[in-house]
Amino acid sequence: MSTLPRVTALMLAYGAEPYLHDAVEAVLASAGVEIDLVLVDNGCTTDAVRHLPDDPRIALLVPAENLGFTGGMNLAASRAGGDFLLLVNSDAVVDPNAARELVGALAVPGVGVAGGSVRLADEPDLVNSVGNPLHILGLSWAGSMGEPAAQHATRQPVASASGACMALSRSLWESLGGLVEPFFAYAEDLELCWRCWQRGLRVEYVPTAVAVHHYEFSRTPLKMYLVERNRLAFVLTCYGGRTLLLLAPVLIAFELALVAVAAKQGWLRQKVRGWWWLVTHARWIRARRAEVQRDRRVSDRELADLMTDQFDPAQFALPVGSHLLQEALARYWRSVRRAL
Repeated sequence: MSTLPRVTALMLAYGAEPYLHDAVEAVLASAGVEIDLVLVDNGCTTDAVRHLPDDPRIALLVPAENLGFTGGMNLAASRAGGDFLLLVNSDAVVDPNAARELVGALAVPGVGVAGGSVRLADEPDLVNSVGNPLHILGLSWAGSMGEPAAQHATRQPVASASGACMALSRSLWESLGGLVEPFFAYAEDLELCWRCWQRGLRVEYVPTAVAVHHYEFSRTPLKMYLVERNRLAFVLTCYGGRTLLLLAPVLIAFELALVAVAAKQGWLRQKVRGWWWLVTHARWIRARRAEVQRDRRVSDRELADLMTDQFDPAQFALPVGSHLLQEALARYWRSVRRAL
């Protein structure tokens, strides 16, 4: 009987999937673990899924409809047999040692989620994400994107691991209830990781667990709708009551500013649609908030060091004079932290 850690990789297929075979083969080549893969066909539009390797370690699930990233991953996890779950994007190619390194990190007491060093596939010496920050306004982005990976060789805690390559125990996944399905896609990795922190378990970046990611940034109407809707749903359910009250002035001001931005960039309808979803799902928001706050063991005051009041200029096109607003926001956040 094998004494290696038993790991089930979870992966989704959607759209053309030009890198699916590379991603699957890389997972199955993982060293130092006993690996299998559950792949959910969420709507692959090519023959990529039909031509997967003939390997008994692959289990293919085909739901009747697109379940989104959240529902698809939850379905995959429900069929997992491993003691550990490895979430891998279908356009991410993991290093043979990545799964072993992540599982090894999880063996350290107090670590709940381990995330890898996700690199840009076309420039693998550069970072796609070394863990994603959490802005006090609920925004999150690919941390340190474009920076040399050599500058991020130290293992450290992060607000959120990237869902492109992250691992946790199956027992913790089940305890957390998996990904929050109404999110469908975007911010689900942040939400899961933040609830992990709230339970007193660390989320850590593991630089020796490398994956190259065929990352493409897009700003489609559907994405903007989901990103903004989920940001607000995350804030409303995961922030403590005192934190929400103290941050309310800047959260409202940011919403008003986003209206102007959305109108200028052509996604105002999606922004309004996101508000409407929150209003029509108010009962779910209240129930979800009660559940999340009930299960937490760590206060926002104790987690404040994980949050940032600064925007990453590489990720956001900041207007002229924005440094003055950032300075004001930083001062406001300092006052909030003292009052938490």
